[in-house]
Amino acid sequence: MDIRHGIHPEHAKTLDTEGLRREFLIEGLFQKDALKMVYSHIDRIITGGVCPADQRLELTVTKELGVDYFSQRREMGIINIGATGSVWVDGKEYPLDNRECLYVGMGPQQVAFTSAEKSRPAKFYFNSTPAHTAYPVVKLTMNDAQHLHLGTQERVNVRDIYQFIHPKVLRSCQLVMGMTVLAPGSNWNSMPCHTHDRRMEVYFYFDLPADSVVFHFMGEPSQTRHVVVRNEQAIISPSWSIHSGVGTSHYTFIWGMAGENQTFTDMDEVPMAELR
Repeated sequence: MDIRHGIHPEHAKTLDTEGLRREFLIEGLFQKDALKMVYSHIDRIITGGVCPADQRLELTVTKELGVDYFSQRREMGIINIGATGSVWVDGKEYPLDNRECLYVGMGPQQVAFTSAEKSRPAKFYFNSTPAHTAYPVVKLTMNDAQHLHLGTQERVNVRDIYQFIHPKVLRSCQLVMGMTVLAPGSNWNSMPCHTHDRRMEVYFYFDLPADSVVFHFMGEPSQTRHVVVRNEQAIISPSWSIHSGVGTSHYTFIWGMAGENQTFTDMDEVPMAELR
């Protein structure tokens, strides 16, 4: 388990490129027959990637969690961005095709992952947050998600938002999670930008060509910084930070939020004139 500590905005101002990447960027999430987890002390969210091929991989407990099994006091959302695979929850199989989601509430003692074909492994991306009560396991396709179509060609931000784990779709304790798909020819997300002091967020960028990058903007509105993010990398966004990006091509990203509320529209918008 990779541990990341909370960073004060005054500290963030002093970080160079390598410092920002070390504190906020998550790399190497999908390695064959491996499970990677990053634990952030910001709202104690865990970001993980699982790529089973020759082996069945099971979520294990580490000392940092202080529990008997992973889901004892946690809920999680899982989205498959690879080939077909299955998530096993206390022995029950939940097949997931590409871009399908599984919500796993607090309580199951075993969560494991397999791929349908060894030569074409699944890639399970997940966010997990502390939970206070148990809600049922729910599988969701893109048709089950709440769908929003936003943006304009003039602002090069035409995008479709799929809200999977959201109060209008299912019940969860604090986790809110979904996916944003940018249209070809569009490359901006979350601009004009915003913050939300009540919630933190993790962005996971994928469907980027090998020769493309996303310039992810972060920092206080008056002290913006950027981090270059490549395909299948994630970045942690503290509640005090903006979180916006522009790509050298269109892309898709998964967003996961944790914090005081689950109100998707609870945002403190930043006027463009105030950005520095």
